[in-house]
Amino acid sequence: MRRVLIVVLSIFSVMEIYSQNKSTDRQPVAAGSFYEADKEALTRDIAGLFAECKKSSATWKVRAIIAPHAGYVFSGKIAASALSITPKNAAISNIFLIGSSHVMAFDGASVYNTGDFITPLGKAIVNREIASKLKSENKVFDFPVTAHMQEHSLEVQIPLIQYYYTKTPKIVPIIIGTNNTNTIKLIAEALKPYFTPENLFLISSDFSHYPLYKDAVYVDNQTAEGIVTGDPRAFLTAMKNNSSKNYPGLVTSMCGWTSGLTLMYLAEGDKNLEFKQIDYCNSGDTQYGDKDRVVGYNAIALIEKNLNMKNEQTSSADVTFSISEKEQLFSIARNSIRTMLYENKRYPIDEEKIPEALKEQMGAFVTLKINGNLRGCIGRFLSSDPLYEVVQASALSSAFEDTRFYPLTKEEFDKIEMEITVLGPMKKIDNISEIVLGKHGIYIKKDFRAGTMLPQVATENNWTVEQFLGYTSRDKAGLGWDGWKNAEIFIYEGIVLEENKK
Repeated sequence: MRRVLIVVLSIFSVMEIYSQNKSTDRQPVAAGSFYEADKEALTRDIAGLFAECKKSSATWKVRAIIAPHAGYVFSGKIAASALSITPKNAAISNIFLIGSSHVMAFDGASVYNTGDFITPLGKAIVNREIASKLKSENKVFDFPVTAHMQEHSLEVQIPLIQYYYTKTPKIVPIIIGTNNTNTIKLIAEALKPYFTPENLFLISSDFSHYPLYKDAVYVDNQTAEGIVTGDPRAFLTAMKNNSSKNYPGLVTSMCGWTSGLTLMYLAEGDKNLEFKQIDYCNSGDTQYGDKDRVVGYNAIALIEKNLNMKNEQTSSADVTFSISEKEQLFSIARNSIRTMLYENKRYPIDEEKIPEALKEQMGAFVTLKINGNLRGCIGRFLSSDPLYEVVQASALSSAFEDTRFYPLTKEEFDKIEMEITVLGPMKKIDNISEIVLGKHGIYIKKDFRAGTMLPQVATENNWTVEQFLGYTSRDKAGLGWDGWKNAEIFIYEGIVLEENKK
């Protein structure tokens, strides 16, 4: 057996030596399956994806994006929305394309440095100087380029890049073959000198694989929120929590999690960088997928905060909504629940009919009650999504995913009373005397445990500040009644909107 292993390794080494001495362009293997092999047909398809994808109006300096790599009919619009947050004429020196191997395992990363990548749209130029330098100076990159030959995750991104940018940047294609977090840290360390504003890092990954539709929506949101924290440990914990719940059919929360973790290690500690969710769907949202076995797709960006400070200064005290805007929010929330309940599909929203006030990036919670009793309450503190989308997602989660209750039934639907709380930014406090009951919600965090209660909860129950802290610490954060005394405490304001049912 040992002799066979030596022979196999020898052949592998000879193949690598041979490839290093010969310029070999990497030929497409996904053309004709993941995307059209014909140049004209592919160009039409991609043009349609960019025409229909969600586009952000924000002017961010984007340092990295996470985009899916499934067939274009399933995930193409989400991948297009990820690229669309960068300008078409962006001055990008190199795109570091990073994906996790689907075909082989090895304890490190493989960087393609022996040629360029070929697609039906032409040749994508590899920056062989950087690729070869990574390989020669870092043992963790000293793995054969053969890891790229049958791998689709990077290839699928390249036609989109070739079509979108006015001038196609050079690429540095990297495949990660390990799930060892210590090795991933070494990969990130080797890439750190190149993690600069003139380069764009593109992480190629789908999210949940093969759960039910409703489970995918929840799991993918939890994974994405783990990434958005910017904390690698929180991301790994979110994945672990998803796995522990034994969702039927769920194989992984993120197939390229090692690539995503590499990016998080690169960004860790830089307070000027933050992750933002851009768009989401899963295969069940397309005409080609079903709801019983889906794959999830997230578009996420890593941006520089100081270029987008205007939006960060928005306070809930500065926000007001007209009667028609409030009615529109409640209409979205209620119709979203009704459509999922009766038709098992997502309620379509015409973005052109949404007023600008509801497109602001703000957090929100949706609370459901029946006869005054809580029936569901879920939301987001911070979000890169527009308010109307946060309300839609929170309404669905409150109705069907709040683990304290069974999913809402048709019999209950007409009985629900709804409340929407729009949230301002959080502020860390050092003295609990800063908490104003009825005005402030509180968020308590220690290590990986955290919990919140909205501003109105304290006044509804006639609590003192200490009771507010105690109940939140014990019942929401799981830290015990006095756990808040050794935890971080944040306050935030919220505008409570009540539904005017006719």
